[in-house]
Amino acid sequence: MNNLSLVVFDMDGTLIDSQDVIIEAMRRAFIRMDRPAPTDGQTRGIIGLSLQQAVATIAPDMTHAEAVAGAEFYRQSFIEMRAEMGGDGATPMYPGARAALNRLHSQDNILMGVATGKARRGLDHAYESHGIGHYFVTHQTADEHPSKPHPSMLHQTLLDTGVEVQRAVMVGDTEFDMAMGKAAGFATVGVSWGYHSQERLSAAKPDAIIDSFDDLDEALTYIWRGLA
Repeated sequence: MNNLSLVVFDMDGTLIDSQDVIIEAMRRAFIRMDRPAPTDGQTRGIIGLSLQQAVATIAPDMTHAEAVAGAEFYRQSFIEMRAEMGGDGATPMYPGARAALNRLHSQDNILMGVATGKARRGLDHAYESHGIGHYFVTHQTADEHPSKPHPSMLHQTLLDTGVEVQRAVMVGDTEFDMAMGKAAGFATVGVSWGYHSQERLSAAKPDAIIDSFDDLDEALTYIWRGLA
C-alpha cells in the first residue's frame, strides 16, 4: 500500500455557492417548457444530480425527450445567468474553502480531485473564475459518468491517482455525495453549509459532518488515524 491519500470534493454547495444561479436557471428552463417553475426547495433538493436526472426528478411525468430538452434549456439559462450576474461574483467560494485547499495542497502525500454534477464546461468555468484548477489532479463530471450516487466518478479518481480506496475521502453537501462515496468504498465527510438540510445529510450517515472548512483537517486526521 502506498502512503498517498485522496480527498475528492463536490463543487456546487461544497466549494462554491452557486444556488442563486442554479435556482434561477432551473426556473427559466421550466418556463421555456411551458411548465410551472419549481420551488427553490425543489431545485436545491436536486443539486448534485446530472441535469437530465435533475429535471426528471422535479417533474417525474416528463418523457425522456422532454427531460433531455429541459436539460438543454437549463444549460442555456445558466449561461445567460452567469453572464448577467458576472462570472466570479455569481458563484462565490465558501468562506475558508481556498485556505483549506491551500493547506491540503501543501502536503505532498495528499492528492485532491473533483466529482461534480456539473458538465465539463461548467467545471472549467469554475476553475477559471476562481483560479483553483491547479489544486486538483483528477476531474470527474456528469459528461463522462452516470449521475450521482453511482460510484463511477470516484472509481475513476482512484484509477487516475493510484490511491488505495482505504485512503480516499469524499467531501460533499448532499446525500447523493455521501451515497456515492459509500458505494465506492470511500470515507465520507458532509458539510453543513450546503444545499441539503442537516437532517437529510445526517440520515446519509457520513463518517463526519463539519460546520466550517476550519474543521476539515481534523476530520480527515480522525478518519485516517482510524486506519493506522
